[in-house]
Amino acid sequence: MDNNPINEITGVILDASVAVHKLMGPGLLESVYELCLMKELELRGLDAQRQVSIPLVYKGFELSKEYVIDLLVENKVIVEIKAVEALLPIHEAQLISYLRLADKRVGLLINFNVPVLKNGFRRFVNNF
Repeated sequence: MDNNPINEITGVILDASVAVHKLMGPGLLESVYELCLMKELELRGLDAQRQVSIPLVYKGFELSKEYVIDLLVENKVIVEIKAVEALLPIHEAQLISYLRLADKRVGLLINFNVPVLKNGFRRFVNNF
């Protein structure tokens, strides 16, 4: 086993994402990729939850707004799924905000709407 379990988890997520992309191809809805990736992670023995709500906390007060992340894997890695022409800075900012709000260290932004998935894959680390 890898000395860093987060690196191992992100490696499995990347591999699973590639498998989904090979089978399904680009051009589908985000929700389709989310469901397929969820099943692929389950088949590989990882615990993943989808559509996880994160409360908005401001100065210690929980406000009446929730954010919803696409996937939370092993309660450690946030996966934000996109099916867009190009990843934009706003997509990156969204994931970075989710990492802070959920108090998680690593997040993956995956755009399935690309010919080669490695070109749609970005990893982010929350430095707290």
